[in-house]
Amino acid sequence: MILTFHEGACIRAQAGDTTVVFSPVSKKSKEFKPANFGADVAFISLNNADMNGAEEASRGDKKPFVIFGPGEYEVKEITAAGFQSKSKYGGEDRINTVFSLHFDDMSVLYLGGLGDAELPKDVFEMDPPDILITPIGGKGTLNPAEAAKLAVKLEARIIIPILYDDKTLKQFLKEAGDEGVKPAEKLTIKLRDLAGKEGDVVVLQS
Repeated sequence: MILTFHEGACIRAQAGDTTVVFSPVSKKSKEFKPANFGADVAFISLNNADMNGAEEASRGDKKPFVIFGPGEYEVKEITAAGFQSKSKYGGEDRINTVFSLHFDDMSVLYLGGLGDAELPKDVFEMDPPDILITPIGGKGTLNPAEAAKLAVKLEARIIIPILYDDKTLKQFLKEAGDEGVKPAEKLTIKLRDLAGKEGDVVVLQS
């Protein structure tokens, strides 16, 4: 799996011929640049222009299968589940969907615009995620301390922060005890690479 970061909460994951995008940025966003690549599956965690740009993840006749809201899904050999959670992103109470999926033999837990660390108990009852993608920037989502504590509670092997700026990233790395981490353009990882990983932070630059 190859993971890349495309501003805001947008992460692209590729494996073989399949491309998945989480929370692609819409062209209506005033904060971030819109997504500019095609995807097979789009996970939309929050109905906000910063995260609901599924139409921007289309290429020609190829349009992504859009997954939005709680429920169980199966598409392109990906099994996924969405769990309802809370957010105050954009300054108002919103419904956020946390997505758990199995893709390329690994488990990914994507928290989107999560603003409340009190996740549904079903999430905590699952096996620890191989890759946790979490907001850390506050502003209605988890702040650095909350995100670091939740990552420990979830026993994530690899943690990828989203929705951050330089200040909140620095705070998060300090909370996580990973202050020496340098940003990377992408993360290329296979199942065997997870051996020995325990709360390792990977910062992806857009």
